[in-house]
Amino acid sequence: MIQVDHVVYAVRDLDGAAERFYREHGLGSVPGGRHAGWGTGNRIVPLGDQYVELISVVDRDEAAGSDFGRTMLAFLEGGDRPWTVVCRTDELDAIAARLDLEVTDGSRTRPDGRVVAWRAAGFEDPRRERHMPFFIEWRLPTLDAHPGRAEANHRVEPSGIAWIEVTGDGTRLAEWLGGADLPIRATVGDPGVAAFAVATAGGELVVA
Repeated sequence: MIQVDHVVYAVRDLDGAAERFYREHGLGSVPGGRHAGWGTGNRIVPLGDQYVELISVVDRDEAAGSDFGRTMLAFLEGGDRPWTVVCRTDELDAIAARLDLEVTDGSRTRPDGRVVAWRAAGFEDPRRERHMPFFIEWRLPTLDAHPGRAEANHRVEPSGIAWIEVTGDGTRLAEWLGGADLPIRATVGDPGVAAFAVATAGGELVVA
């Protein structure tokens, strides 16, 4: 099974972006943690079983020494914007075998000291364009440890990600996802994530 897990939104300033998401959309966030060795950190906008990850470079020197850190430094030269989509699965090894992807381990340390761990495939694979999600399999002690389950001070009542619009080759995207029926629609354009909507009790909030 493959499901949308979260959208990664790259920002130049985590606190400033958190304030903007709350002011413009009524969506609160909580500190996420640091990515060891990458020079990046994040904040989490929890939506239940899904979330928006606000990610930024928090140590430029450390980031300059890692592939992902350098990717973020270059991407943020274009300003705050969605970076990619992440899909969760409980069949990561089968997906990796189908697409000939390397499986890697990842983790971050939360402010409370707890370690959040996962396995991922396709994260840094050069064949994956930005409109194509990478895959994650969580290694969590309990279900409520999922980042989307965190408690945040929202002004609205979010219930998840309603849809995602990406630009790029739709055929490649469909093949990459193996026919999974996900709320991701592709339009023509340079590979990327154009917009997404958060479902709430009062309607959809579109983030472009």
